[in-house]
Amino acid sequence: MAKLEKTLHGRFQDILNALEDAVMRGSVTASWEAASDFRQGDCRCAVRVYERYSAFGGNRVSLTITLFGNDGCCHLSAIAAGGSQGLFFKVNTLSENSFLDTIADTVNRLE
Repeated sequence: MAKLEKTLHGRFQDILNALEDAVMRGSVTASWEAASDFRQGDCRCAVRVYERYSAFGGNRVSLTITLFGNDGCCHLSAIAAGGSQGLFFKVNTLSENSFLDTIADTVNRLE
């Protein structure tokens, strides 16, 4: 499992759009799997789940993005999982880190 958590600044929808675009542009095999949105007052929460094929690991890897906040300040939690090999121990997490890296430049720009 690979995880990235950051506080991002900007309009909530603009941040969400930028993250979604980064995931889909970052991998030819990336696919959108599911989404959930919640709003209460000024506060919003968006969850996005993506998958992609990892040729290196020969399996599928998921990336879950949760964005929580409002216009101005948002908390991002991005978790990639499923790219390890091995029956009892995690042998290889390169696929997970690679999938998480698809949003790294966007996150750095929005910090």
